[in-house]
Amino acid sequence: MLTRLRLMFRSTAVRLSALYILLFAICAAFLVFYVTAMSERILVQQTRENLVEEVGDMQRAYERGGINAMLRIMERRARQPGANLYVVTGPTGEILAGNVASVQPGVLDDEGWTRFPFTYEPYAESGPARRHMAIANVLFMENGLRVMIGRDLGEPGRFRGIVRRALMVALTIMGVGALFIWFGIGRNALKRIDRMSAASQKIMAGDLSQRLPVGRSGDEFDRLSESLNAMLGRIEKLNEGLRQVSDNIAHDLKTPLTRLRNKAADALADEAPESRRAALEGIIGESDQLIRTFNALLMISRVEAGSVAAEMSEVDLSAISADSCELYEPVAEEAGLSLTTSIAAGVKVKGNRELIGQAIFNLLDNAIKYGGEGAGKPEVRLVLSADDGAVRLSVCDNGLGIPEDMRDEVTKRFVRLDASRSKPGTGLGLSLVEAVMDLHGGSLSLSATHPDDGTAQGLTATMVFPALKP
Repeated sequence: MLTRLRLMFRSTAVRLSALYILLFAICAAFLVFYVTAMSERILVQQTRENLVEEVGDMQRAYERGGINAMLRIMERRARQPGANLYVVTGPTGEILAGNVASVQPGVLDDEGWTRFPFTYEPYAESGPARRHMAIANVLFMENGLRVMIGRDLGEPGRFRGIVRRALMVALTIMGVGALFIWFGIGRNALKRIDRMSAASQKIMAGDLSQRLPVGRSGDEFDRLSESLNAMLGRIEKLNEGLRQVSDNIAHDLKTPLTRLRNKAADALADEAPESRRAALEGIIGESDQLIRTFNALLMISRVEAGSVAAEMSEVDLSAISADSCELYEPVAEEAGLSLTTSIAAGVKVKGNRELIGQAIFNLLDNAIKYGGEGAGKPEVRLVLSADDGAVRLSVCDNGLGIPEDMRDEVTKRFVRLDASRSKPGTGLGLSLVEAVMDLHGGSLSLSATHPDDGTAQGLTATMVFPALKP
C-alpha cells in the first residue's frame, strides 16, 4: 500500500491534482474570509449610521421637551423588539434608566463614539448566559447626566460564525471528495502506465507486433499511445522489409552472381577472341541487371525512409501521364500492343514528379511486358480520373492477370510469378509503386480487368491519390 502511494505521488497527474486542490482551497478560504470581513464591516457601518440617526432623534427630543421628553422616547423604543441599548447615568456613573444592567467600566468616561467594542450585561435573559459586545455613542448633558445609545454586535458576530461554520463544512466536504477523486485519478493513471510499461517491455524484448493500449477517452495518454503505435507500425514494416530484402538478396541475387562468375570463368578459359568477347558482353549485361536491381532497392529504401517528402509540390498528373504514354507508345507498338489513353485534363496532386513518373513507367512496363499473353485483344489502356475526393490512375492490360490470392504477394520485393520468370525483370517494380503511393498518402490496388467474363483475365493496377485540398 505504501509503495503504491509513493508511486502515486510520483505521478505528474496526481501532483498536478494535488496542486490544483491546494490552490483552490487557499483561494476559497481567502475569498470566504474576505467576504466575511467585508460583510461584517458593512453591518458595523450600518449600525453606526443607525446610531447616528438615533442620537439625532434624542438630541431633537431633548431640545423640544428637555430630559423628560428624551427619557419617554428612550423608554418607548427600549421596549420594542430588537431595540438599541439605552443608558442614562448620573455624574457619578450610577445607572438611572435604560435597558442595560451594567456596562464595562470606563465606557462612559469619554464623550462621543467608543473607541473599541465593549462588554455589557443586559437585564435577565432567557437561555445560557453569553458575552455581549456593543458599540455606542456617549452624550454629556448640561445637567451632568450622561446618555449612552448603543447597538449590540451579536448580529455581525452570528453572521461571521455562520459563514465560518459553512466554510469549514464546505472545505471538509471538498477535501474528502478531492481525496477520493485524487485517489481514483491516480490509481487509474498508474494502471494505464503499468499497461503501457508491460507492452513496452515486450516490444523491447523484440516483439514489434505489440501495441500500446488505447482507451476510449481520447485524452493525452490515448493520443500518445496512438502516435507511438503508428511509429511502431512503421518500424515493424521497415524491419519486415529489411528482413525480406536480406532473404531475397540471399536467394534471388545468388543466381545472377553465379552466372556472372561462370561467364567470367568461361571467358578466362576460352582463348578465342570472338567467344571471349561474347562472354564479356554477357558479363556486362548481367552487371547492368545487377546495377538496376540495386538502384531499384536504393530507390525503394529512399522512398520508404521518407527522405524525399520535403521535395513534394503540386504537380500536373495529367501532363505526367500523357508524357509517360507518349514515351512508351513506341515500346508498345514494338511488342505488338496498342496503347490507348483516357486522361482527364487539369488533374493535379501534391507529390514528387520524379517518383510518380517512375511509378507510372513501372506499371506501363509491366503491362506491355505481360499484356500480350492473354486471349483478349493485345491492348494497354491508361485511365486518369478525379472523383469522390480522390484521384485514380489505372493501367489496364488483357494479359493472363494475377491470381487473387497472389495479388498481395507480388507487391513484395523480388517476388515473381512462375510464368514471369522467363522474362527479364527484378521483381521490384510493384514494390516501388506501392512505396511511392505510401509516401504520397495513397494506395495501390490490383484487380482483374475482366472480372465478369468467367476468365478473370487481365490486370488493372490503380494508383489512388488523395485529392488536393482547396
